Amino acid sequence: MPNQQQLDKIKAGKGFIAALDQSGGSTPKALRLYGVEENAYSGDGEMYDMIHAMRSRIAKAPAFTGEKVVGAILFEMTMDRQIDGQPTASYMWEKRGVVPFLKVDKGLADEENGVQLMKSMPELDALCERAVAAGIFGTKMRSVVNAANAEGIKAIVSQQFEVGKQIISHGLVPIIEPEVTISISDKAAAEDLLLAELTAQLDTLPDDQMVMLKLTLPETANHYMSLVNHPRVASVVALSGGYSREEANARLSKNTGMIASFSRALTEGLSAQQSDDAFNAKIADTIESIYQASIAG
Repeated sequence: MPNQQQLDKIKAGKGFIAALDQSGGSTPKALRLYGVEENAYSGDGEMYDMIHAMRSRIAKAPAFTGEKVVGAILFEMTMDRQIDGQPTASYMWEKRGVVPFLKVDKGLADEENGVQLMKSMPELDALCERAVAAGIFGTKMRSVVNAANAEGIKAIVSQQFEVGKQIISHGLVPIIEPEVTISISDKAAAEDLLLAELTAQLDTLPDDQMVMLKLTLPETANHYMSLVNHPRVASVVALSGGYSREEANARLSKNTGMIASFSRALTEGLSAQQSDDAFNAKIADTIESIYQASIAG
């Protein structure tokens, strides 16, 4: 069973979820935006040392606490590392009051029927066992919708819930994330199809099972309101999806009951070259703006 204190914090939704889960493919870009060029490290080991240093700096910032950041999504290597000599997940909860999640997907398959399903995860059970032992509360897994294709969207939601039930069996709360690409011309139509499929799957979950949803900010405000209120949903969080932080916050504030789970929009404006004072001031401003947008709805 999930930790009740952590579940209550997530359900209350007084804040947002920080996405600190950039993986192998997205780490170089995240570091570049942070002011660390690829010639500053050699090999994956040094690259992951650099990104962990960035994540640690964020986690240790005075403003990064459970008062406004209710959760943090970690990459597997982040879970396996330490902050100030303490395993990252327990540091997040015990020192910062932030509920720890783990990204579990292994990337995307090639596009078919307008969507990209998740690659198979043969080691998922073992990873979930490690996550439980590390003090992780829930998981996150991402797939992508690139077109309003009914067959594709049905397949993507079916896969998310099939894997979600496997995760629930370990006592973890899965974040179901079927991201709709923000640049597609039929985004609103895709969101209609997605809402219908998500509702159908949620309605089949037994009373003792619960998921979270991570969704692209919709074209129509409050499009996902029925999901926010669904008894099988602990929380609906929004991804920034490539929107600037300003636009993401503006869209989020119009969606009642949704809170943020931003990655790039969270680290926008942070730099390895900043002094600690400047870094901490910038992350405090960012956290405040995302927090206000999250509680505005």
